[in-house]
Amino acid sequence: MNKGNKKYLLIILIYIAFISLGLPDGLLGVAWPEMRSSFKLPLDALGIILIGSTTGYLISSFLNGFFMKKVGVAVLLSLSCLATGLALIGYTLTPFWWLLPILAVFAGLGAGAIDAALNTYVEKNFNEGLMQWLHASFGVGITIGPIIMANAIKYSDSWRMGYIIVGIAQIILASIFAMTLFLWQDPKDKKTTVENKKQQKDIKLFQTIKYLPALLSILLFFIYTGIEMSIGHWTYTLLTESRGVSTALAGFWVSAYWGSFTVGRILAGFLAYKFLSRKIAKYAAALGLFGSVLITVNLSQPLSLLGIAITGLAIAPIFPALISSTSYRVGEKHTTNTIGMQISAAGLGGALIPGLAGILAKNISLEIIPIFIAILFILFLTINNLIKKVTDQAAEKAA
Repeated sequence: MNKGNKKYLLIILIYIAFISLGLPDGLLGVAWPEMRSSFKLPLDALGIILIGSTTGYLISSFLNGFFMKKVGVAVLLSLSCLATGLALIGYTLTPFWWLLPILAVFAGLGAGAIDAALNTYVEKNFNEGLMQWLHASFGVGITIGPIIMANAIKYSDSWRMGYIIVGIAQIILASIFAMTLFLWQDPKDKKTTVENKKQQKDIKLFQTIKYLPALLSILLFFIYTGIEMSIGHWTYTLLTESRGVSTALAGFWVSAYWGSFTVGRILAGFLAYKFLSRKIAKYAAALGLFGSVLITVNLSQPLSLLGIAITGLAIAPIFPALISSTSYRVGEKHTTNTIGMQISAAGLGGALIPGLAGILAKNISLEIIPIFIAILFILFLTINNLIKKVTDQAAEKAA
C-alpha cells in the first residue's frame, strides 16, 4: 500500500472512530425510560450512571499523555474501544442495577481515552481543517445513536438490543485498530532525534500542570465547554419561563442553536485552510460575545433569537481550533500531556458551569444566565490574550 492510500485509509479510520465516540452518548437518553423500568429505578437514578461515566472520562482523558507514551495511539484506541464495547454489552447482561454505574466508569474510561488520543494524534499529524471536520463527525455519531436505540426498542421491544449493536460495533472497531497498527506510526517520530525523544519523555504530567501556559490553556477549555453546555441546557427554560416564548418556538430555537453549531463546525473546516486556528478561536469567541449580548439586552424577540443562532454558529469552531493550536500555546514538549488535560477540563466545565448557572438563576433570576455567559466570553478572551502575552515573552527570552 502506497503512502497516499495509507493516509486516506487512516483519515477514514479516524472519522469512523469519532463517529463511534458519539454513538454511546446518543443511546442513554432514549433508553433510560425502558432501562429504569427494567430495574425499577427512580427517575433521578440516571444521575448516578452519568457520574460514573463522567468520572471514567475525566480520569482517562487527564492521563492521556501518560498512556500514549506507554502504549502508543493505536494500542490505546484498540483497548479503549474494547473497554467501551464490553461495558455497553455489560449493561445488557447485568441483573443488578448497581453494576450499571460501575460499567459506566469503564465506558467513560474508553470514551475519554478515544477522545483525547484522537485529538492529540490529529493535532500532531494533520491539518486544522481535518480537526474541525473530526469534531463535526462526532455530531454524526450522537445523531445516529438515538435512531439506533429507538429502532431497537421498536423492533425488539428491548433497550438491550441497542446497546448490543453499538457494543459489537465498538469491539469490531477495536479489532480494526489492532490490525492496522502500522498505519498509526507518527511520521514526526521518524524525524525526531534520539535526544529529542528522550527530552519529550522526561516531560511528566506534574511538570505540565505547573507550566503556566498549560494551566491557562486548560482553563480555556473549562470555560468554553461551560459556555457551550450552559446555552444548550438553559436557553429553552430562559425563553419559556422568563420571556414568554411558546414551547414550540423555544424548542425550534434550541434546535437552531445546535444546528448552527454543526453547520459552523463544517464551515470552519474550510476556513481553517485560510486562517490560523488561534485566530479562528479568538474571533469566533468575539462573535460569540456579540451574540450573547444580543440575548442579554433582549431589545426584541427576533434579535434575541438571532443572538442564539449567532452564538451557536460562532462557538462551533472554538473547541477544535483550540485543540489544533495547543502546541502554539504550550510548546511541542507539553502538547501531548496538555491535550488530555484540556479535554478532561472540558468535561468538568460542561458539568459544573451549567450547574453554577442554575444556582445563579435560582437565587437571582433566569435573566442572569445570558449575563453570566457574556462574562464567561469576556473571561475567555482575556485568558486567551494573556496566553499570547506569556507565549510571546517566552519566545523573546529564547531568541
